[in-house]
Amino acid sequence: MSTTPNKNNAKGSFKTLHTEDDLKMLIHKNEEDSTIDLQHDSGQHAIQFHFCIKGNLEFVFNEGRYCLPLQNDKGLLLYNPSKNLPIQVKLQPKTWIVSVLVSIGKLHALFSEEAHYIDFLSEENKHKKYYQELTITPSMAVVLSQIINFNLHNSIKKIYLKGKAYELIGLCFNRTEETDVEQCPFLIDEDNVKRIRQAKEIILKRMAEPPTLQELSEEIGLSLKKLKEGFKEIYGDTVFGFLFDYKMDYARKLLETGKYNVNEVGLKVGYSTASHFIAAFKKKFGTTPKKYIQALS
Repeated sequence: MSTTPNKNNAKGSFKTLHTEDDLKMLIHKNEEDSTIDLQHDSGQHAIQFHFCIKGNLEFVFNEGRYCLPLQNDKGLLLYNPSKNLPIQVKLQPKTWIVSVLVSIGKLHALFSEEAHYIDFLSEENKHKKYYQELTITPSMAVVLSQIINFNLHNSIKKIYLKGKAYELIGLCFNRTEETDVEQCPFLIDEDNVKRIRQAKEIILKRMAEPPTLQELSEEIGLSLKKLKEGFKEIYGDTVFGFLFDYKMDYARKLLETGKYNVNEVGLKVGYSTASHFIAAFKKKFGTTPKKYIQALS
């Protein structure tokens, strides 16, 4: 898609959080009512992870001759081993972005034993350009929220952000559920897989009043043992662990709309008392719903 940059856009700059020489994090919250142009020299041989956690944005390449849109809850992985790939991005109003830049050497060292598992780290691909669109999972959304909202003493800020950067990178390369299915003999049975996915849909649709595990196993026609084992293999968590993450992420998004107060959001995700919802939200995100809302404004 060809486009011409808007010369009237306001200029902005990333907030740069240095964790190491070959690992850095960039953050920007566009709270204005106009589009902001951001630029950053990423340096050569840097792998770029970009996450749009709110709003919409566009990456601009080749001096404006090509634009790549990125929507809310989507990410982008970029790598060009042959030349510098500067970051030029247009942030629409009320858009937040978090980016992680890591050198190819650092990333390869992190995954040295599993380098064959990551396409662009393989021997045959290491000199090729790489592009991949990502979907921000609930686990990734939690880490991104912690990065955006952290309030820590300067003495531990660097190590905290380094840990979060590593965690985020690891989640980006987490194996897909299709791979998990191939690795688990129990889940080779397609009928079992369909029933497990049906169980997921049931608990998400009825998250405010979910069935018990026994009721769920009876509803999908699968034994309790197979339900537990299969759900963990496909989704990487227990049934109610997965549901908890989903409910908290759903609650976070409701709070961000500004249309509901804390009590209303708690009721929508199944908490009859505000105190229980507040405790659950703090357990997941490290902050209360009220403080989270205040951080958005």
